[in-house]
Amino acid sequence: MYQFIVNPSAGNGRGYHVWKRLERQLDNDSQEYQVFFTENQGDAARLARDLTSEKNAPKVLVVVGGEGTYNEVLNGISFRGLLTLGYVPAGFRNALSKGFQSFGTVSRQAKRILHPKYYRLLDYGVLTFGEEEIVSRRFAGRCGIGLDAAVCHNLLCSRMRRPMCRLRMAHILNFALGLKQLILAKPAKGYILLDGTKKVEFNHIYFISFMIRREDKKKRKKKGYEENDDGRMTVYVGNSAGKRRMVWILMDVLIGIHRRERGVRIFECSEASIHLSRPLAVHVDGESCYCQQDLEVRCIPKRIRKTGPEAGCRNIMEERI
Repeated sequence: MYQFIVNPSAGNGRGYHVWKRLERQLDNDSQEYQVFFTENQGDAARLARDLTSEKNAPKVLVVVGGEGTYNEVLNGISFRGLLTLGYVPAGFRNALSKGFQSFGTVSRQAKRILHPKYYRLLDYGVLTFGEEEIVSRRFAGRCGIGLDAAVCHNLLCSRMRRPMCRLRMAHILNFALGLKQLILAKPAKGYILLDGTKKVEFNHIYFISFMIRREDKKKRKKKGYEENDDGRMTVYVGNSAGKRRMVWILMDVLIGIHRRERGVRIFECSEASIHLSRPLAVHVDGESCYCQQDLEVRCIPKRIRKTGPEAGCRNIMEERI
């Protein structure tokens, strides 16, 4: 039984059109399925919690929507039984689709979900914050505090978001909001404790970003894909005394490029603790977690079971049918 959680309003209505194409594919293959549509924020998490609350027969749960919908499902599901998770991106921001190797037409993605040849076990992260009440949020691709999170907050409430995305000019809006937040930004002092042993202090922190190690290195290694879901995260710290240098770093962050350059420190860890001199904006997979001062981030290795890429990419496969 295939179970779909669909956000029909994702991507300014693109979620509905993607689902109708998937529905035709399911009917043509005579597949048995259930579909649940979300209407309000929090519906996806509630549906995922209800569908995975009991440990019984294996389930295949497919998310059709944007990063926000997928993040809600990830925070709602229970890993009690054998659960296979699928994702068909249909939102404005599809950064997750790069890490999950979900590129391609809807028909190709449907074929990969309905007739998988391999399964892959992926990592996910957990962000913990709060003083009086401790809150934990899972994330599939990235989380961060500071400048990049402030841009995400601004984007979520921007009135120009939908019309700019409709015109395929979202990158221009992102950069404009990034420049605005950079002008308003004030760096903070603080430190980051890596794996409980290495403490690094900074005086001009603009952002700290955590990425699940899932970058595709096929271009670097012609022999095939390299497995990066190894229970570790890559940490990027933007620390600079001058804002001019942060302009180019901000451009790289907004378009998803992270490289070594002056003003950016890069680390690797399985868990980290952050303490800042004052609260800054926080996000998980582009969704707001308001402003926080102290954070704990850890990586949970190989917990998400997902249908794998094409048959040729054999050295990252965990299971074969």
